[in-house]
Amino acid sequence: MTGTLILVRHGQSEWNLKNLFTGWRDPGLTEQGIEEARQTGQVLAAKGIVPDLYYTSALRRAQHTLDLMLEEMGILNVTITRNIALNERDYGDLAGLNKDDARKKWGEEQVLLWRRSFDVPPPGGESLKDTAARTLPYYEAEILPQLKAGKTVLVAAHGNSLRALVMAIEGLTPDEILAREIGTGQPTVYKIGPDGKLVERVAL
Repeated sequence: MTGTLILVRHGQSEWNLKNLFTGWRDPGLTEQGIEEARQTGQVLAAKGIVPDLYYTSALRRAQHTLDLMLEEMGILNVTITRNIALNERDYGDLAGLNKDDARKKWGEEQVLLWRRSFDVPPPGGESLKDTAARTLPYYEAEILPQLKAGKTVLVAAHGNSLRALVMAIEGLTPDEILAREIGTGQPTVYKIGPDGKLVERVAL
């Protein structure tokens, strides 16, 4: 028996639209982001997917995305587990800054290093390695046992917390995961075996 894991990055947020570093700041979804979430819910409903368990972060853009998806799937009155372990990477001093302004302040090369290195954090923030250090233990303790038991699990989270999960599930290197784009509102679906290992990545 295999479990099914559905990972969905939140729909476009107001700060995505404005090209701002977001991290643990808490902007809402744009109209496009709302539509992205609804469309993903419709896709999952059309595939007949009915999750057994639902997880999201402590940030409202991910929570709202999950709520909209469930609405489109016709799923009401379910228990949703929210946990800070699934939060976006904390961008520290970069949070709230326009990415172009950050480049002017610190230089193109330095900002690129903070954004695209695996283990170099921005001032006061987290690297992707740091993000993985809180996201993966939560996944392994709370979500993976459900998948091993054959459950279907839906996770609505963020670009970098999901990168940490994808890296572990697919066995990617730091360079490979940094090159992986995870689009807003886009689902990634995996079949996970009873040994906790990846069986296949499912195309929707």
